[in-house]
Amino acid sequence: MTFAVINTGGKQYKVTTNDKLRIEKLSNEEGKSILFDKVLLINDNQNMELGSPLIEGAKVEAKIVKQTKNKTVLIFKKRRRHNSRRKNGHRQKMSVVQITKIFGKGGKLLSESNKNENKKVKTTTKKSA
Repeated sequence: MTFAVINTGGKQYKVTTNDKLRIEKLSNEEGKSILFDKVLLINDNQNMELGSPLIEGAKVEAKIVKQTKNKTVLIFKKRRRHNSRRKNGHRQKMSVVQITKIFGKGGKLLSESNKNENKKVKTTTKKSA
């Protein structure tokens, strides 16, 4: 199984093809493809390449599935015995991307997603009694 470690938004992610990631917001629209060129590590079945800090010519191609917001983070501040409290919320903007291709050193294609292998999100329904 081929995987890569990429750096985006100040964080590192281990990715394989067909993975869906929730990352910091990207400026592109939904449906567009994007290249991550900050690749730190690539591992295919035979060998592993480790960058110092990056691997030259390696890149990961992804498609932006959705632009959305993360869950609400509540900020509650209270000063005791002063009848002073403040409640605030924040929703960080984020992008959901699906990894389509992984390119190795020199632009060699190592792994490509098949459209038939898309991971389905499990949904549950409540049964009424």
